Amino acid sequence: MQTFAKEAFQKSVYINFETNAQLSRLFEKDFDMKRILLEISLATGVYPDENTLVLFDEIQEVKRGVTALKYFYELLPNQPVIAAGSLLGIATHQNDSFPVGKVDFVNVYPLSFWEFLDALGKGQFVEVIRQQNWEMLSSFEVQLKDFLLQYFFTGGMPEVVKCFVETNNLLLARELQENILFSYDKDFSKHAPLEEVPRLRMVWRSISGQLSKENKKFIYGFLKEGARAKNFELAIEWLKDAGLVYKVSRTKKGLLPLSAYEDFSAFKLFLVDIGLLGALSGVPPQTLINGNAIFTDYKGALTEQFVFQQLRINKKNNIYYWSADNSQGELDFLVQRDDKIFPIEVKAEENLQAKSLKAFVDKNSGLHGIRFSMSSFREQDWLTNYPLYAVNCFQYF
Repeated sequence: MQTFAKEAFQKSVYINFETNAQLSRLFEKDFDMKRILLEISLATGVYPDENTLVLFDEIQEVKRGVTALKYFYELLPNQPVIAAGSLLGIATHQNDSFPVGKVDFVNVYPLSFWEFLDALGKGQFVEVIRQQNWEMLSSFEVQLKDFLLQYFFTGGMPEVVKCFVETNNLLLARELQENILFSYDKDFSKHAPLEEVPRLRMVWRSISGQLSKENKKFIYGFLKEGARAKNFELAIEWLKDAGLVYKVSRTKKGLLPLSAYEDFSAFKLFLVDIGLLGALSGVPPQTLINGNAIFTDYKGALTEQFVFQQLRINKKNNIYYWSADNSQGELDFLVQRDDKIFPIEVKAEENLQAKSLKAFVDKNSGLHGIRFSMSSFREQDWLTNYPLYAVNCFQYF
């Protein structure tokens, strides 16, 4: 936001409501814009005008902050304003009315793998992958796999990526990830209903274990003995609304629309970021980067998280998973985009067996299987295998 302000505006004023005690009550009295602008100028030394971009950070920390955006729109329509805040605060704020139709909302996600490569100064690889020049890429697969494993550890949280790019130090990156997790934990107590906090923490801390199971379906009994859906549904929805977890439901059939066959009682939970998932589970950097054999099982959980995180980038992707009613067969993902359905299997290593995918494609004529694995690109009549570093190409399928 601040970089954009410097590049696009003559002046800017930045206010962080979490650290600026002077302006903590800025909107409590009224929405008199003259008073508000005067208070901003007194606190910052800059009087906002039409050539000044006003940046409100951590807006959820100030009472009636989100509501105030409506009045900037209505009373000062030429005053440019950007507000940022954690969904932990905004999605659960009890005292604000949302300025529906008055504000353009932009959801900001962790960096994708391609954006990670750009941050490393390896953008030339992105262009070749985007062109799907497999012959050329085959000469650089060792490097690309190394970059992929680095991303598995760092994830896409901007501060973590910035630290790794500048220091090449995975331990420093892990410290930042642990700080982020600690901040989330504090926000649970700050923003969630008090009675839900223990259940929130139980769900949050169980996700890495849930994904490391062979059957990655969310199991309430994994939280504690005798746990039931009714006891934890609110906690899961709170984490989902806060943007910290994503819910991928089971669909019973591979027919359009997939939503018509959704099984609301069966789902997987994924974390917002693969790096945070690794930190939450305590995976040490040497275990991931060195490819320790002990780590093979858990790498499957990280790989599925990685693929999901890249698929989610395209808002048109409606993401589900499929499993047979008799539990004889499961697909990691079943994605609908417009009028197309893509059955997807994910492999952490180069094991190319795809029995469930083959059976599903045979049963649903007209579908073509997709497998993401550590193996090179190869194409068959019913299946195309894409290397994991090329998952982002899926948006062009």
